[in-house]
Amino acid sequence: MENKNKIDAIIAKYKGIKGATIPLLQDLQAIEGYLKRETMQYASDQSGIKIADMYGVATFYSMFRLKPQGRHIIRVCKGTACHVSGAETIFHAVQSHLDLNDLEDTTNDGRYTLMVVACLGCCSLAPVMMIDEDTHGALTPDSVGKILDRYE
Repeated sequence: MENKNKIDAIIAKYKGIKGATIPLLQDLQAIEGYLKRETMQYASDQSGIKIADMYGVATFYSMFRLKPQGRHIIRVCKGTACHVSGAETIFHAVQSHLDLNDLEDTTNDGRYTLMVVACLGCCSLAPVMMIDEDTHGALTPDSVGKILDRYE
């Protein structure tokens, strides 16, 4: 197992502490970029937190990833302002440009991960997406491809 010493230190930090599942998983994910099945099983065995509880938390909260993320994270806002301004067409334009189907969120080359978020807090720029920390607003389906091409 990669990063075993770091993982053991994290487990030791939270062992025996009630309500430690979320911070434990956050710290594990910070080391490996996502929650690997084998790491979660090891953490469960060592901490006494049931694996079912860990998976329950990891699948409930959108901040947790159970598979690797792309180098660039694309967040498409589907909040109310973005929704009424065409967020769905923007989402589909991103999917199409990245050649992702409805069951995929990360490109085969590991370059991009596409996510939907409830609100980015940029309602006056609707519809909006973020790529990493860059905000792009007043989007149209045509502008999406041009923006994504900048990240190649």
